Amino acid sequence: MPGTACSGPIIIKMINQLISLSLKNRYIVLLVAIALFAWGSYAIRENPIDAIPDLSENQVIVFTEWQGRSPQIMEDQVTYPLVSNLQGIPRVKAVRATSMFGMSFVYIVFDDKVDVYWARSRVLERLNYAQRLLPEGITPTLGPDGTGVGHVLWYTLDARGIDLGEQRALQDWYIKLGLQTVPGVSEIASFGGFEKQYQINIDPHKLNYYNIPLSQVLKAVKSNNNDVGGRKFEMNGTGYIVRGLGYIKSLKDVEDISIGTIKSVPVRVRDIATVQMGGDLRLGIFDENGTGEAVGGIVVMRYGENADQVIHAVKDKMKEIERGLPSGVKFKIAYDRSELIESAISSVKHTLIEEMITVSIIVILFLFSWRSALSIIIQIPITIAASFILLNAFGISSNIMSLTGIALAIGVIVDNGIVMVENSHRNLSIAQEEETL
Repeated sequence: MPGTACSGPIIIKMINQLISLSLKNRYIVLLVAIALFAWGSYAIRENPIDAIPDLSENQVIVFTEWQGRSPQIMEDQVTYPLVSNLQGIPRVKAVRATSMFGMSFVYIVFDDKVDVYWARSRVLERLNYAQRLLPEGITPTLGPDGTGVGHVLWYTLDARGIDLGEQRALQDWYIKLGLQTVPGVSEIASFGGFEKQYQINIDPHKLNYYNIPLSQVLKAVKSNNNDVGGRKFEMNGTGYIVRGLGYIKSLKDVEDISIGTIKSVPVRVRDIATVQMGGDLRLGIFDENGTGEAVGGIVVMRYGENADQVIHAVKDKMKEIERGLPSGVKFKIAYDRSELIESAISSVKHTLIEEMITVSIIVILFLFSWRSALSIIIQIPITIAASFILLNAFGISSNIMSLTGIALAIGVIVDNGIVMVENSHRNLSIAQEEETL
């Protein structure tokens, strides 16, 4: 072990030279410490805060919907063509997919070091080509730029006296659009209630009596729910725009749609069907604490954002939106991750303060030196601030795991400071005794 034996004295010599250099240039060392503390304080403010570390894979989700199709058809005509064409994207680790009734999900997993927005742009480029291989009218879309731990806030609507369909319409067409403007929010996923729709219940006997095919009814309803533009003409120096207004606004508008003629007499929808306002098919319900169904939304945070800032920004936006809601409608927070985030941060702060007080008492009691206690107390915040510089450099957020590691490291810093101060006092006392002799 000759190499090991030689390296010991060299390391000791380097440490002695470093200590000697620091003592000779103490003001430079103080300036470096102050600069390091200032840089670390800035890094603490810039470091993203979350409750749990994001260990999810770096993936892009492609979602395709084709209503009424079986899982096997979705697999053969949608999922397989997409998977086979998305496999050639650079820096992809794996491509996974699943097919279900009327829906297809493709998960493209990239290398961990790949930028998520670069990955999304590559997937979008490849989808432009894969679109031609899918059935007509089917368009795949990218999922939100969030992760599996991006659900930072859940809320429900406290709207007594308002039916579930009206609550869902309020959520989809007013609340959701307002909350999506908050910086850092990727998506607002609505849940609960009924998605309102016009439902036409066709009587097959009447359809057969008038000898009208079902496809003709579908075409008539679709073509009569549209606004068309005409042209502009001037009269007496005034310009007029001719338009055809045809959007459906009530049940009567649907009932009056003409689907054919028999001996110059129009056959309308009400002659062969009944029209009603109902809700879309639901695969489940959302119950709130056993008190009944509720309507609300899930706030999905964008990749790499500060969870604590996003949650507080969403809450501020909720206060603005609440002013425009109908009387008696309020927000109820069902899940709020900021409580866990603030508890974790508060725990680290308490640990830091407790250890500073403990160290001060120990050093003063055993060494009777307030200057030694002050030197240990100063190095604790500087060391912690410097650790956040490294956290930002490696893209690690302030979460339960990283903050716990810092809290545990405080004990090592304190132990090292006490040992070094005690050793310095012992050497100084020995030097003073030698001088007296």
